[in-house]
Amino acid sequence: MNLDLDCMSKSHAKTGRPSQKEALFRSFIVMKIEMLEQITDLLEYLQNNLLIAYYCGFDITKPLPSYWTFERFIKNIANDVLKQIMQTQVLRLVELNIITPENLGLDSTPEFANTKQNNPKSFDKNKFKKSKQPKGDKDCKLGIHTASNQHGENNFEFYWGYKNHTLTDCKSGLPIYEMTTTAEVHDSAVALDILNQTNSFLPIKGLNFIADKAYDVKNIYNKIQELYDGKCFIPLNKRNTKNTELLGVSHPICEAGLVCTTTVNTTMVRLHVNFIAVS
Repeated sequence: MNLDLDCMSKSHAKTGRPSQKEALFRSFIVMKIEMLEQITDLLEYLQNNLLIAYYCGFDITKPLPSYWTFERFIKNIANDVLKQIMQTQVLRLVELNIITPENLGLDSTPEFANTKQNNPKSFDKNKFKKSKQPKGDKDCKLGIHTASNQHGENNFEFYWGYKNHTLTDCKSGLPIYEMTTTAEVHDSAVALDILNQTNSFLPIKGLNFIADKAYDVKNIYNKIQELYDGKCFIPLNKRNTKNTELLGVSHPICEAGLVCTTTVNTTMVRLHVNFIAVS
């Protein structure tokens, strides 16, 4: 595998020699590619495919590491090391012109905590009560996951867990930066921080920022224009808007309840309201 893992030897992971840590890291990439769910599945796969184990960096003339070695490694590896490896790969892909940071998309994915409250077969009426923290995961938080981003979509569900926020190059579909937060954190709250962290190692001046309606926040539009000279392509979020009331002759009724005889903009409507308030 063409991975720059030099930072692995400097990491604080407590498992094995640098070469073994690199092999363990590569094996977990294999685990994701092959969509294996458990470490036991990964071990069985490597034992039945020793050539893959060899390419990962294991000495196949000796027994593969134990289950506990794999588990300790994945638990102890520092997140900073993973981010550094990802940044190195992103910069290499930019050099090869596979990634171009011109059109960037940001979205989040719910990560469900491994707790019985998330089991759809559980009929506990209080399972999604904020004060009822899952015993199996003291760090997870209560969040809401919607089925789609369509306007008026009422198909949503509560869950205990986290959110994985991923910034993606829209040309290649490859991730550039990721951040994991607890489930209650709103998508728009971390958008600017993600862009700032990305810009620290990969300049994103002049980007086109693409996102769904969850990011329809005035501060995001302003900062992307101000800091990166960029443009936003975000659908409007109609969460706080009302349908304009019309008379039969298509004259709108302003917020003050007055009939507008000519087409007026929002500023004029607010002037009607302020005038009545002063009166």
